Amino acid sequence: MKVAVGQFAVTKVWQENVQTCLDLMTQAQAAGAQLLVLPEAVLARDDNDPDLSVKSAQTMNDAFIDKLCGQSRHDQMTTILTLHIKTTAGRAANTLLAIRGGEVIARYQKLHLYDAFNVQESRLVDAGNSLPPLIDVAGFKVGLMTCYDLRFPEMALSLALAGADILVLPAAWLRGPNKEMHWATLLAARALDTTCYIVASGECGNKNIGHSRVVDPLGVVIAAANQKPTMIYAELESQHLTEVRAMLPVLKNRRFASPRLL
Repeated sequence: MKVAVGQFAVTKVWQENVQTCLDLMTQAQAAGAQLLVLPEAVLARDDNDPDLSVKSAQTMNDAFIDKLCGQSRHDQMTTILTLHIKTTAGRAANTLLAIRGGEVIARYQKLHLYDAFNVQESRLVDAGNSLPPLIDVAGFKVGLMTCYDLRFPEMALSLALAGADILVLPAAWLRGPNKEMHWATLLAARALDTTCYIVASGECGNKNIGHSRVVDPLGVVIAAANQKPTMIYAELESQHLTEVRAMLPVLKNRRFASPRLL
């Protein structure tokens, strides 16, 4: 399966951001990608207003999602991203959407909110309380995660034990001391924990690192971006996944009970 990962700098104007998403969808589809992963919180972002993503939150019936679904009617590529969906007054849910064939085929409300490194996402964002569903893409089972979820190995493992072959991760990974190292290390670790492919997209604005990556089940980086807006591609092979899991059967060799999310 050919996968595409698009990274870009989200602006404070949602119309600009949705057009960027549409352009990346067109580009990925033209390249023959069957899966496109875009960053986290692509609705709106302002370096001078950390609350803009929530202030700009839309509903599932508003224009941003409607335009993405309209674009997706032209093909069967699956596009994955996150944006903020209104919940109660002044609050929102950081919501991952999987879009295909003109419809939202799956959604996931971010479980692990980023209350770390002097940031408190939970101040205005409501956490989810359940694991996302696996989705089928071109014969692969795909597990869904969002940004800070990467730091919680039990979530990745739960998805792998449920049958995931690929873990996708839209992200907006904040800059800071050693943060690029954390990102790279954790992506490789989750691949090795689960013997899954990891497909991770990072927003690349002034405050976030970019560095989108595709990592194979042995933790090897097979495609990578730097800090600039770009699209990267990789081929994921079911035979390679089968061979790795036969050679390194960590999912079968486990002697602990299945992890519990809550």
